[in-house]
Amino acid sequence: MDSGALKVFEAVARQGGMNRAAAELNTVQSNVTGRIRQLETALSTALFDRHNRGVTLTAAGRRLLPYAERIGHLLADARRAAGDDGHPRGALTVGALETTAAIRLSPALASYAAAHPQVDLVLRTGTTAELIEAVLAHELEGALVCGPVDHPALAAETVFHETLTVATAPSVPALDRLHQGPDVKIVVLRAGCSYRQRLEEILARRGIVGLRRLEFGTIDSIIGCVAAGLGVTLLPRSVLAAAARDGRVATHDLTGAEADVATLFIRRRDAYVSSALAAFIDHVRPPAAQAAAE
Repeated sequence: MDSGALKVFEAVARQGGMNRAAAELNTVQSNVTGRIRQLETALSTALFDRHNRGVTLTAAGRRLLPYAERIGHLLADARRAAGDDGHPRGALTVGALETTAAIRLSPALASYAAAHPQVDLVLRTGTTAELIEAVLAHELEGALVCGPVDHPALAAETVFHETLTVATAPSVPALDRLHQGPDVKIVVLRAGCSYRQRLEEILARRGIVGLRRLEFGTIDSIIGCVAAGLGVTLLPRSVLAAAARDGRVATHDLTGAEADVATLFIRRRDAYVSSALAAFIDHVRPPAAQAAAE
């Protein structure tokens, strides 16, 4: 059993067929079929059940798959480590909440690009749930998400604190008046939005329950929906500042734990931290956090 055979096995398992795996691996089906048969012979067990629609994993194959995936990621990290001479360069793919990207990252990204022009940086935005899943799947080297995050496979450090506030239509004088209206709706990003549960808990403490949910794809559409009186949302105060100043929405300040939320940078504990990633983390840390980390 070698790493090449495990790579073929993982591709077949993921693609669900020999032909599709061969196309991904840029080889012919006979090569894929031969490597799988060799692996099954070496392990003295069948790894796939063959059928007209392709293949499915046997019980033994399901047990082997996590190890094949882990070895594949480990070999990729080994190649990156061997080629990393301490000077940030090459591809770096990281993620961030849309709110964080909008209000926090522009100066850090500009300084990072200027300091490390040989890095090909890709920034993907998403909800906290989406970004955590992408980091765990090795699709992102790291991501800025809403805390708290407690997962044994993830390392996390706090890089920002945001002050949250509730936004409603200008006609709503106070949060405790929301329950007087019919069918209160909360307006959030798509499923996985980290602020949804917080907002539901905040409103429940004020006797506002039985909420319905509207999901939108961008911060601007959420603010526009709230301004039109279609619902209520929870966002960092800085994101809502312009709309509140223009009178498009009313903001309702929170206090204590309700208002404070930590933005964390997360990465896999077992993944290689490249020079490009280490430099990126240094750029997004506020000066005080940088001093504490040194």
